[in-house]
Amino acid sequence: MTIAPVAVFHSPFSSKFGIPKQSGVVEMLKGEIVFLPAYRNPDALRGLEAFDYLWLIWDFNANRHHAGSLMVRPPRLGGNKKVGVFASRSPFRPNGLGLSSVKIEMIEWASNRGPVIHVLGADLMNGTPIYDIKPYVTYTDAHVNARSGFVDTNQWQRLQVVMSDEVHAFLLSRGFDEERIAALKQVLEQDPRPPYQDNPDKIYGMPFMGADIHFRVKGDVLTVLAL
Repeated sequence: MTIAPVAVFHSPFSSKFGIPKQSGVVEMLKGEIVFLPAYRNPDALRGLEAFDYLWLIWDFNANRHHAGSLMVRPPRLGGNKKVGVFASRSPFRPNGLGLSSVKIEMIEWASNRGPVIHVLGADLMNGTPIYDIKPYVTYTDAHVNARSGFVDTNQWQRLQVVMSDEVHAFLLSRGFDEERIAALKQVLEQDPRPPYQDNPDKIYGMPFMGADIHFRVKGDVLTVLAL
């Protein structure tokens, strides 16, 4: 079977570094679903305004090498313990397909790009091809009290983000507003570093909305450095 994209995702992230490891964990993170010309017809979205969430099926197109291993190291387990690829959400998969649940913020029915779906909480890089879109339905998609394997026993530790007035003012000068700055802080709280790196002297860089965000982590405190 050959599949082709129906849309492209627009995101603040121009690289994989810093993207939330799961959809929904950064609720304020904005993104756009822009359809390819063949699907820029409002009829294709008719009725979607009655739903709150979507499922996106998409392509891990930034992973250039073939996923040859059937064992992976989830970040939730510190990047050291292996589990089976089908027991994980690893991006390195036999067919490179991603699955994300995102919240519909609004639908822009008429624009020079056709209908555009504005969403919140996505974990996709800018330019990601989207193969299909389906509405989230609670009576089948929500399973109360379901077990979540190693996720239940290994809680993610959020970081405390420290941002100086100087950095805050610089971001405002670069076109950020308070909402986007809050979203950036939520992204940084998730600890963008690879799980095996814990060097308090290392300075990390992360592109976000056209700005190169630099930060350092010591203990559970992440400090955003002067840009």
